Amino acid sequence: METKPVITCLKTLLIVYSFVFWITGAILLAVGVWGKLMLGPYISLIADNSTNAPYVLIGTGTVIIVFGLFGCFATCRGSPWMLKLYAMFLSLVFLAELVAGISGFVFRHEIKGTFHRTYTDAVLNYNAEDEASRAVDNLQHRLRCCGVYNYTSWLASVYYPSNGIPASCCFNSSDCNPEDLRNATVAPSKVYHQGCYELVTAFMETNMAIIAGVTFGIAFSQLIGMLLACCLSRIITANQYEMV
Repeated sequence: METKPVITCLKTLLIVYSFVFWITGAILLAVGVWGKLMLGPYISLIADNSTNAPYVLIGTGTVIIVFGLFGCFATCRGSPWMLKLYAMFLSLVFLAELVAGISGFVFRHEIKGTFHRTYTDAVLNYNAEDEASRAVDNLQHRLRCCGVYNYTSWLASVYYPSNGIPASCCFNSSDCNPEDLRNATVAPSKVYHQGCYELVTAFMETNMAIIAGVTFGIAFSQLIGMLLACCLSRIITANQYEMV
């Protein structure tokens, strides 16, 4: 079995795997950059402090891209020690992704609690000017929701006494003026009644299983690369094969 055709077949499979692995890194890098540029305000609503999640994705994606190329080079070169190093890196990626997936699933309730706390704080201290306030406006406008549980959440905010409910709660901006939003009797007929917290947490509960499944699937795919790299390294060493 340990012949040149077998080694060639393993090399081909490992190169294909490394290329797919490289694409995964490119996707993580793109998601990290996109998250930093587009989701910065939203991220501030689900974390007590500034989070480094986008930078972690950018860094992880960059490292995977580098090692994906390294894996292709090690495979083409047929170097046993390079292949072992590549397998070791894949094992570390596997463990990191496994821990991240388990942590996200286990601590999903803590994540929801943090979102509730930070979003409530953003509503109570809303001023229509800072980053958190702009994030609240964007969230309410995009999800068509208002307040934490409903529009009454705004009655306790520092913004309401002088400005009323924010215009981002209006379901028809052309028929929603500041006077109406300051009127506790008229405002309810002008704004969304669905609370943002319920919508966000419902989305999290519905998609958490899918996200966890995808994460675990990607993590266990590293085992394929580890197996291919280890087998190829062993066969090359046993047959003292060198690529010309």
